[in-house]
Amino acid sequence: MEIASNVERLTRKGIHPTAIRLLVLDEMLRAQRAISISELEERLDTVDKSTIFRSLTLFLKHRLIHAIEDGSGVLKYEICGGEDECSLDDMHIHFYCEICHRTFCLKNTPIPAVTLPKNFEMHFINYMVKGICRDCSAAHRLHEMTE
Repeated sequence: MEIASNVERLTRKGIHPTAIRLLVLDEMLRAQRAISISELEERLDTVDKSTIFRSLTLFLKHRLIHAIEDGSGVLKYEICGGEDECSLDDMHIHFYCEICHRTFCLKNTPIPAVTLPKNFEMHFINYMVKGICRDCSAAHRLHEMTE
C-alpha cells in the first residue's frame, strides 16, 4: 500500500500519521488477516512491543481497527472494512485454525441473523468458527499420501 494513502487513511480517522503508526498500519494491511501484537512485533523487529501496543490502542480508539477474541487467549487485530469504520455492517465470521493458530476473516460468509429480545441493543457481534484452515488441511492430506 502506498504511504500517501496510509497517511490519508490515518488523517481521515483523526490520527496523526507518525512513521511508527504508518509502519504498523502497513504491516497490518500486508498481513491480510487478523494479526496479534506478537506477530507484529516479529514483523517489525526494530519497534518495541509497547510502541506497537500504543499504536493499536490509538487505532482501536479511533475505530480504524477492531480486536478479535478467537479463543486462543491472544487478542488479534484487524483493519475495519468499508470507510475504515467498524460497524455492525463490517462484522463478519472469523475462522481460527487449531493447527497453525492463525485467525482468518471470512468476509463473504454472512453472520447468521440474530434477533434480540425487546429493549436489547446490539453494538458488536463476535462469530468465531474453529477448525483446520485450507493450508493446514492440504498439508495434512499431503502428509497422509506420503505415508
